[in-house]
Amino acid sequence: MPTREFQRARSPEAKRLREDAILDAARRLGAERGIRQVTLTDIAEAVGMHKSAMLRYFETREEIFLRLTAEGWRDWAPDLAERVGALARPDADTVAAAFAATLTARPMFCDLLAQTPLNLERNVSVEKVREFKLTTGDGLGVILPAVRAALPALTEQDGVDLVAAATSLAGTLYQIATPGPEVAALYRSDPRLAHALVDVEPQLSRILASMLRGRIAERTA
Repeated sequence: MPTREFQRARSPEAKRLREDAILDAARRLGAERGIRQVTLTDIAEAVGMHKSAMLRYFETREEIFLRLTAEGWRDWAPDLAERVGALARPDADTVAAAFAATLTARPMFCDLLAQTPLNLERNVSVEKVREFKLTTGDGLGVILPAVRAALPALTEQDGVDLVAAATSLAGTLYQIATPGPEVAALYRSDPRLAHALVDVEPQLSRILASMLRGRIAERTA
């Protein structure tokens, strides 16, 4: 997009359009390269803006990606709740599988989930962190009723723990499963390193199912 199109926004609508363009560019670059590889300069160049001009809309690179993480929560939570609510015979295995399937279908969201506590929340204002945490709270408000309806033995805290475990593990396993090209080639070339090759969805599903079976057994003992 030509730089001249990005004169300073003079209205709320113009500002929103600028922000959307920046978020779109960051989303595309993050999906292509991985979040860690995308700089503020990369995003500015992708939208035809000077980096200093882009700082009128977002204070930092991390604020841009934190906004995309919030967007990911708003997309994921209702999809997961619908998937769990549609289970014909919900149990620990099928609920865990729903978590694993909906998360691994969103690889960039998994990448963002890993980066959020490490980087994204550490270089933004306290108010931006507050906004983000309110979004995740809204997501819990959508997910927890569906999970507890499917598995009535679970407490609300059990549901919170399940979501925390699922999102944390999805982020971590995604990072393990997507090493750099040279490291990936190394893993494939040496049978002794087969344990380093991770298939995220089945592993995440197994771990969450084990957690759920344990909690259900505790609650029904």
